[in-house]
Amino acid sequence: MRSLLIPAFIALFSLTTLVRGEEGTLSVNGLAFKFASPWAEVQSTGMFRAGTLAATVDGAEKPVEAIFYSFPGPGGGGDTEANVKRWLGQFQGTPESKREELDAGGSKITLVTATGTYNDGPPMGAKTPRENYTLIAAIVPSGESNIFVKLTGPKDAIAKLAEGFKKMVLSPFAK
Repeated sequence: MRSLLIPAFIALFSLTTLVRGEEGTLSVNGLAFKFASPWAEVQSTGMFRAGTLAATVDGAEKPVEAIFYSFPGPGGGGDTEANVKRWLGQFQGTPESKREELDAGGSKITLVTATGTYNDGPPMGAKTPRENYTLIAAIVPSGESNIFVKLTGPKDAIAKLAEGFKKMVLSPFAK
C-alpha cells in the first residue's frame, strides 16, 4: 500500500503545479518582477541585458522574448523621450501607437505600444522588415537609472501577452 502512495503523491503534486501554473521572479536593479506561465526565464545574452523571459504563444513561429535592459550610471540608457522616439523609429513609416503613464505606487512607468512594419535586427546590423508586428516597451524607474523592458512579435501573439506584460512591469510596486 505504501508503495502506491508515493507515486500518487508525485502525480498529484505534478497536476497541482500544471493547474496553478509556473511562477517566478526576475530581479533587476533591486526590483523583483513577478511572472507566471507562459513566461519562463531564459539565459540572457548581449550587452546590457539584465534578464530575459520567453513565452511560447500561438501565432508566433518561435518563442517571443521580453528583454530587460539595464545601463550603468545615473541616467544610463537615456531619458524617456529619447527611448520612446527610438522605439517608434524602429518601424517603417509611422506606426499605430499608444503611450500610457502607469502609476506604480508613486512611481511612473511609461508604457509604449506600437504596431506596424517592424525593422527587426541588431542596432548596427541589417534589418528584416516584419509586417504586422507589435512592440510593447516599458520604462521602469529604478534608483538613479531606469530599467527598459521590450517585447516584440507578431501582433496577434503580443495581444495575448499584453495584459500579463503590464502586470509584470507593475509587479515590483504592487502591495
